[in-house]
Amino acid sequence: MSDNSEEHIAMKHKIVLASTSPRRKELLNQLGYEFSTISPDIEELKGERESAEAYVERLSLEKALAGLNAIEGGANNDAIVIGSDTVVVQNGKVLEKPIDFDDAQRMLQLLANNQHQVMTAVSVVSTDKQASVVVKTDVWFKPLTENEIQQYWLSGEPQDKAGSYGIQGLGGRFVSRIEGSYYAVVGLPLYETDQLLQEFINN
Repeated sequence: MSDNSEEHIAMKHKIVLASTSPRRKELLNQLGYEFSTISPDIEELKGERESAEAYVERLSLEKALAGLNAIEGGANNDAIVIGSDTVVVQNGKVLEKPIDFDDAQRMLQLLANNQHQVMTAVSVVSTDKQASVVVKTDVWFKPLTENEIQQYWLSGEPQDKAGSYGIQGLGGRFVSRIEGSYYAVVGLPLYETDQLLQEFINN
């Protein structure tokens, strides 16, 4: 594997994931890149007139830029930094991470027996270039009982998830159908992320 040209090219670049999400780290590992991680420090607050798509794209870009600025060397570093953010959208309303059980219950009741959209944005930045993409996936939930919602909350899984569920975990049992990218719903669309990275690595 060490003589693989693509691997050799990738290793010349310092790739950094501006996220501490174990899901995003696992997905980026699937693409075969060597990378380090950094925790971006940004405020996640949607503007009053900001669309869900603009919001998620802005957050992904702000995370990537915050990561780039935090790396030693500042504007002179040669890193390629990836930022990503995911939101769940129901009837035009963004469902954030739940603040407590009542909040999670409200969200899951909205999603139950209904269709919603998951938007995941990926931004890749360097000192002289930046690019972003937003991937939209339609998701359908089965009907949920009060007991299912309560038991799911007690599992601990919904508590740090946009929309109060994780498709890759126990929450996957609620999903009856998806149209789009499964990996984007998990947190990092593999195809689009790889395409963006290749633009930076090969130029």
